[in-house]
Amino acid sequence: MKLAMKLRTRLFLSISALITVALLGLILGLVSVMQMAKTQESLIRSNFITLDLGLKLRQSLGDQLMMMLEQRPDPAALQASKQRYFDLLDQGIAHEQRDGHGTGFSQARGEYQNLLDAFDQSQQASPPPGTKDKLTDTFNVLRNGLIAEHKQALENISTSEHKSRERALLIAGLLGLVGLAVLIIGFVTAHGIARRFGGPIEALAKAADKIGQGDFEVTLPISSAAEMNQLTRRFGIMAEALRQHQATNIDELLAGQQRLQAVLDSIDDGLLMIDRQGRLEHLNPVAQRQLGWDEERLGQGLGEALMRPELDEQLQLVLRGGNLERAPEDLEVEVEGELRLLTYSLTPVSHTEGHILGAVMVLHDVTEQRAFERVRSEFVLRASHELRTPVTGMHMAFGLFRERAKFAAESREADLLDTVNEEMQRLMQLINDLLNFSRYQNGLQKLTLGPCDVNDLLEHARARFAELANAQNIELLIEAQAELPRLYADQAQLERVLDNLLANALRHTAEGGQIRLQARRHGERVIVSVEDNGEGIAYGQQGRIFEPFVQVGRKKGGAGLGLALCKEIVQLHGGRMGVYSRPGQGTQFYMALPL
Repeated sequence: MKLAMKLRTRLFLSISALITVALLGLILGLVSVMQMAKTQESLIRSNFITLDLGLKLRQSLGDQLMMMLEQRPDPAALQASKQRYFDLLDQGIAHEQRDGHGTGFSQARGEYQNLLDAFDQSQQASPPPGTKDKLTDTFNVLRNGLIAEHKQALENISTSEHKSRERALLIAGLLGLVGLAVLIIGFVTAHGIARRFGGPIEALAKAADKIGQGDFEVTLPISSAAEMNQLTRRFGIMAEALRQHQATNIDELLAGQQRLQAVLDSIDDGLLMIDRQGRLEHLNPVAQRQLGWDEERLGQGLGEALMRPELDEQLQLVLRGGNLERAPEDLEVEVEGELRLLTYSLTPVSHTEGHILGAVMVLHDVTEQRAFERVRSEFVLRASHELRTPVTGMHMAFGLFRERAKFAAESREADLLDTVNEEMQRLMQLINDLLNFSRYQNGLQKLTLGPCDVNDLLEHARARFAELANAQNIELLIEAQAELPRLYADQAQLERVLDNLLANALRHTAEGGQIRLQARRHGERVIVSVEDNGEGIAYGQQGRIFEPFVQVGRKKGGAGLGLALCKEIVQLHGGRMGVYSRPGQGTQFYMALPL
């Protein structure tokens, strides 16, 4: 702080000296101009008074001369003219005494008195000889004196103007000298500041640029100013601290990168790191084994490397912050003559500030799983076919038996027959579900597409379950957006989906609850959902809810194929199905169907 105060004091004193010299010069010039203006104004006013009085005296003298030359002058008028003339002379004498220079009016008074004496002599009965000439001479003397006084006043004004011009030039010269002195002092001060501080500051700026670029090997300047040397020393200490901090950060980053590399390499799934431009940045050893690649593939585009151009479109969607609307198809990769099936997911990598830095592709080998699913599907399809025929025959035979067997309605035998009939129907429903699910999974089920009105679809679904809902005191509501477009879909299959969802909702909603059938448009899709306020689904079970043979919730029933079948039907329509649920607050199943 002391060093900064020293430097600040020097700069302050230098600037203060410049300002002081400039102000002194300005004040000197201003005072000189004011004095010169005052003096000139006083002199000009005095001379103008002299000129005015002289002009009036000459006019009055001319009037008196005209009256004196008359045969019989008017004594009263002549006396008044004399008195006015004496008043003007008194004013002139008073003006001379006030200014302290000139005696023209005092002299004119004496000469005027001589004129009056000469006039009085000329008015006597027997004037002395030469009286007329004396009168004329005294008049000429008086008039010439007044004219001389007039000329002197004009000359005084001219002399005043000349002196004012000379003084103005002198003041301008003095101000010019002051300006030159300020310029010289300013130049010397600026040169001294630039020499003492400009060069070292520029060197420090260059050193700061190098440090900003990561180059800590910089040369610091030496200055004649103690303040700059202190600043340079502290700058060097800062540079060294930054170098050590960077070295520490690099070590920590390398250690963190090694830990992250170890974690990525230990993951059981394949991992591909993709940059913002869609190029491969890194792949872990599992991905190298799954794809049969080496690191030479780095830098290529994802679609080019996997020979799947549609992957680039999916990747660009993810990099823009979007989501894939449906589960992608498996990747087929041939490695060393062996065909492998890989599922994948694309996830954006976001900065803490929100912008996307790249994406991660996770690969999972499902070759054995798909083989098992294929075997299971074939087994289920074949078993369903094989079971359907004998069970149908058994059901028909049992129906004939019930028609012929006569038991009392309250008898044990009648209860047993009803139980067998219910179980036979459940078995038939299970076989039909297995058969339908297998047909969908194996691509054997075909859709019968046609125009489908969403409002009619919801109204018919509510009508089918209205009686069952009333029996459980559950309210069925429809909330549909106005003027929804028609779908091009298989209405019978969509009704099967809604029936399954409504049956599940009724089974898991308590008495007095509410179920809402909703429909709205979202872009080029129609979202149809079934929402209840029942028991909800645990978060850990929501990820497996659409898998076959999986049942969730406290109230279970059937074989766990209903939601899996619903998902297959919706996907066959080109849509996707999902669920939102919070335990204890209800569940919403939705299907997004394309227009």
